Amino acid sequence: MTDFLANQGILLMNLGSPDSTSRRDLRKYLHQFLMDKRVMDYPYLKRRFLVDALIIPFRASKSAAAYQTIWWEEGSPLIVLTRKLREALGRVLPVPIAIAMRYGHPSTEGGFESLLAEAPSLEEVILFPLYPHYAMSSYETAVALAREVWRRRKYRFSIRTVAPFFDHPAYITALSESIRPFLDQDFDQLLFSYHGLPERHLRKTDPTHAHCLASPDCCQVDSPAHARCYRHQVITTTRLVTGQLGIPKGKTGLSFQSRLGRDPWLEPSTVRRLAELPAEGVKRLLVVCPAFVSDCLETLEEIAEEGKHTFMAAGGNSFQLIPCMNTHPSWVNAIPEILRTLLGAPEIPGK
Repeated sequence: MTDFLANQGILLMNLGSPDSTSRRDLRKYLHQFLMDKRVMDYPYLKRRFLVDALIIPFRASKSAAAYQTIWWEEGSPLIVLTRKLREALGRVLPVPIAIAMRYGHPSTEGGFESLLAEAPSLEEVILFPLYPHYAMSSYETAVALAREVWRRRKYRFSIRTVAPFFDHPAYITALSESIRPFLDQDFDQLLFSYHGLPERHLRKTDPTHAHCLASPDCCQVDSPAHARCYRHQVITTTRLVTGQLGIPKGKTGLSFQSRLGRDPWLEPSTVRRLAELPAEGVKRLLVVCPAFVSDCLETLEEIAEEGKHTFMAAGGNSFQLIPCMNTHPSWVNAIPEILRTLLGAPEIPGK
């Protein structure tokens, strides 16, 4: 690839993971994650009370046990897979590449420093959030943190950010190719399970303040809000992938997982749909989680373990989680195309 210059570097940004499966490390990780005002968007004192008094004391042990079921010898699957993606990209892109996690390690500052260590004359860093869809609790918070660290550290290099790539042809093709081999088996439905969001997050990120969730068909009505509307973007991804794969509409479904709290979240719920589908005649189920480009707790434990148990206990006959794209060759080859065409991110609210 010849579009990149010797004075550029790329920072791949992902969600993050605890340093180990110990309860202590889970408490530290959960505190950093849940105290992020773009994740739990409540006033500070309320957020602090909920996190420290109600959530972490009851969730840390359970989360530690969940991570123990998926932890690899090399460490957290998310971290290991993101490193492997960096290594694969290093074989096709002639520029320094580093990784950074929004929570945990390696940190964003550590990612910048890694690039500088490899290229002391670095003039520009391209931020690549590994989130296909815009959400304030994923894409927005990662970019906001990177910009805050860049300003605080007064780095001399400039930064540019890759926009969400939910409908980019290279991403759609890569996701489709990662799914295609699993369609050779008999299945009743392919369920697209996306990470869930509170409905209030969509309203907060709506630049028009009047479109998102204002009507049942808001995602089908053209609006500037769609540039930052998670629901519209996941619906678009699903439509484009099923179209490219030629899957009949009656053999696909869409749902939202990982709900936290009692506020209204995007519907339908994955866990509820998994319990309902067998009674509707869906006995052989495929599940894909396109909100994640790398397998992690939410795919390997929440879906492949808990989700499978829910579906099979409700009367299902077969359940298959389709792995994330991870280091699939089509995904590795798609990233340079995305970088080439999407270096213009939406405006991110101030830190």
